[in-house]
Amino acid sequence: MHHSTEDARLLDELSGAVDRGEIVAYFQPQIDVHSGHVVGVEALCRWVHPHRGLLAPNHFIPLAEENGLIHALGAFMLKAGAGQAEAWHRRGFELDVSVNVSALQLEQSAFVELVAETLLAVSFDPHHLTLEITESSPVETSVTTRASLEALSSLGVGISVDDFGTGHSTIDQLRTLPATEVKLDKSLVQRDVEPQLTEIVDNALHRGLRVVAEGVESAEHLEHARELHCDRAQGFLIAPPSTPEELDSLLARQG
Repeated sequence: MHHSTEDARLLDELSGAVDRGEIVAYFQPQIDVHSGHVVGVEALCRWVHPHRGLLAPNHFIPLAEENGLIHALGAFMLKAGAGQAEAWHRRGFELDVSVNVSALQLEQSAFVELVAETLLAVSFDPHHLTLEITESSPVETSVTTRASLEALSSLGVGISVDDFGTGHSTIDQLRTLPATEVKLDKSLVQRDVEPQLTEIVDNALHRGLRVVAEGVESAEHLEHARELHCDRAQGFLIAPPSTPEELDSLLARQG
């Protein structure tokens, strides 16, 4: 695929970014919508670029997926996410952690082994790890991906369908995936209650899935999440993606 000169330069710099310590994990907290307590975090990839500053994933993840670098980035984020959550556990903060996974990672049979090895290396309970897969592509159509998800599920790892309600996935299609969670896309959470959305959430809850509302940026959005009977909420109202140190302060305040 042809890249602009700028993209080509960025790709060249990205190839060694993990080894140079430039890739870091930020964490965005999720709260229980009823208690308001932080019960989980989503690990989010950031690139501390030496010249461009802090770069969000949209600046480099597509490049990484096109050129195979997503596997190194994904392995780093798995280790960073599980390792940080285990550190919080040791300090008495028993948080779940979600890590985003590319469909390309799931296409590699070695990915399941990587997850198992990572959990073992940091002594992290697999039941506290959730892997988020985006539903912008119909992942259930791939035999390899299905096999990977089934194997991950048998490890005890949670499977979350991200951005739910905006792309290919429906509740019926969830039957073909070993999902344990759906994350409602922020475009749904930020609207008024719609009968169709209420039905989606009710169906998910009936199937025993955890429902997370994304994009909660106001008290109204949080109230909407409660009205929909979501389990958890995530968004700027609670906290933006933060460093572990910044989250330490938030966790300390809630006791």
